Amino acid sequence: MPYDSQNKVTYFSETSVKGIALPERFTFPFYYEPHPLAEIAADELKHYLVTRSGLDHNFGIIAEAEGLVIGKMFGVLVVQDADGKLGYLSGFSGKLAGSNDHPGFVPPVFDMLEENSFFLKEQYILNSINDRVSEIGSDEDYKTLKQEFKRLTDVSEAELAALKAKLKRNKEDRKKLREEEQPFLNEKHFARLEAYLVRHSLNDRHQSRMLSAYWKQQLDEVRSPLEAFDTEIESLKRERAEKSAALQQQLFEQYVFLNKDKKEKSLQDIFSPTVFGKPPAAAGECATPKLLQYAFLHGYKPLAMAEFWWGAPPKSEVRRHGQFYPACTGKCKPILAHMLEGMELDDDPFLLNRGEGKELEIVYEDDSFVVVNKPAELLSVPGIQVYDSVYARLKGMWGGIEPLIIHRLDMSTSGLLVVAKVKDVHEHIQKQFLKRTVTKRYTALLSKRIDGKEGEISLPLRGDLDNRPRQLVCFEFGKPAVTKWKVVERNETTTKVHFWPLTGRTHQLRMHAAHELGLNAPIVGDDLYGTTAERLHLHAAFLRFTHPVTGEVVKFEVKEDF
Repeated sequence: MPYDSQNKVTYFSETSVKGIALPERFTFPFYYEPHPLAEIAADELKHYLVTRSGLDHNFGIIAEAEGLVIGKMFGVLVVQDADGKLGYLSGFSGKLAGSNDHPGFVPPVFDMLEENSFFLKEQYILNSINDRVSEIGSDEDYKTLKQEFKRLTDVSEAELAALKAKLKRNKEDRKKLREEEQPFLNEKHFARLEAYLVRHSLNDRHQSRMLSAYWKQQLDEVRSPLEAFDTEIESLKRERAEKSAALQQQLFEQYVFLNKDKKEKSLQDIFSPTVFGKPPAAAGECATPKLLQYAFLHGYKPLAMAEFWWGAPPKSEVRRHGQFYPACTGKCKPILAHMLEGMELDDDPFLLNRGEGKELEIVYEDDSFVVVNKPAELLSVPGIQVYDSVYARLKGMWGGIEPLIIHRLDMSTSGLLVVAKVKDVHEHIQKQFLKRTVTKRYTALLSKRIDGKEGEISLPLRGDLDNRPRQLVCFEFGKPAVTKWKVVERNETTTKVHFWPLTGRTHQLRMHAAHELGLNAPIVGDDLYGTTAERLHLHAAFLRFTHPVTGEVVKFEVKEDF
């Protein structure tokens, strides 16, 4: 298709888009199925990435590729020019091969790598400070002083500890001697003994003071020149922190975003009202804001967007090569709220009650608790936008009596949920969950045929602060997450498994299924870590716990309907 290198737009051929209706509204960027025009544009960009060898970026697609592997999020924006011609813009998140400038891709909102830019000048100064800190750290005199100070500290602490132990024994000996001799001595002789013991005690104290003074002098002789080095290092670090903060603030002011009415807002102004208070790292560098900025600057009308991942996934995330993904929430949501202001968008599915009209089945009920079979897409508890939920429906059934939620299921997960009627029962069953004496078994349909019969997955998880509610595998800060699994059925392209979660982390089963260090097979219909389907094929099928009143073990089972 013809590419206008001057304006960065690739125009569709008439035949390629014949019969495809234009989108009535712009894509809701945080949950979408790509419009056919966006799919065509994305396919063309993928073809370009496959055939273009001049990018010099290691995406990790070729097994033999060596060096640093960095997968990348790419984006396309379907646009219409002033003459009504249809085309698309292409962009990428962050940098590509260490550069912002690549033919066929829109530029960044602000190019900090531009020659003679204030960023590069300040970065040079910061690098000089880093070099000086490293230089001091490598100084032989500094290293020798640090080693000598540590040696003297270790020796002094050992000698002072030994003397302290000796003096403690001396004190105990004096006390013992005083107690043993007092019954046999008259007042005059006991007074002489007491005077001797006092002199002995004073001598011990003198030894302690003298040894402490000696080691203080020894350490001070080394500490003084060592502090000169440390003081310079701390001064350089403070200067670096101040310059870095000033540079960051200057960058925030340089990132100025437009909307369709050409209204400007800086990155700082966009994020100051948010819970962050300031922009997170790399805010403004994602593909969609770049694409919209270029379109608004050059008079193109945005019609639809799509983003897809290209290359190997990050170690912590679930990303599939070539798959479409929504814009991130942490960095992009505040920016896009400004950039898309006044534009008609597709419906926000998070505002819709997707559980409406779905039956909540009562599996068991007594005076203590109820066990329900929650349908997929019904919330466990009311959300910010949608009140309809297991909680709300039970409260309605019980004439306003408060249901006491013990545990939850993801909105998209179906299956067994136990809800208490009274506080004592709530506390009793909740303790069983906390002590992990409750047996929970889930059934899931995985999106591919996997090897192995059974096993255990241990991958620590934490929330993705930049892209909630997604989770990350994080061995440094993640919470332990352990899942046992067993294959129950294999088909040509799918595998049905049983999951036993031994911990209860958010999205644990979905992450352990999808992540490459887990089963590397997303659950069918997982719109966060896999691809969408008519539903998430994950079902809480079995529960076993102790009845809080009778003390009997109770079991409940509802088979999946997929």
